[in-house]
Amino acid sequence: MQLARIDGVVITTVCHPSLVGYRSVICQPIDGAGDDQGPPVIAIDPHGAALHSRVFYTTDGSSLRALLGDPHSPLRNMVCAIVDPAATR
Repeated sequence: MQLARIDGVVITTVCHPSLVGYRSVICQPIDGAGDDQGPPVIAIDPHGAALHSRVFYTTDGSSLRALLGDPHSPLRNMVCAIVDPAATR
């Protein structure tokens, strides 16, 4: 799992059938101090994290494919948890 900040929501007109009905977000990987660490990634967010929230996301595609119920889903990143802001102070 990696720490990230939610920088936006992805809106599509056409997507893979396994992703219909799921919210996709732009996750900017960050370090513990909140500094950017590499390029942003797109992830499915089943938890409904708010814009600029800190989250943990996984790059393990098997957990996402299990959630979606489709072994051929093209996305491999998924938000696993929303980090409690009070716990990071």
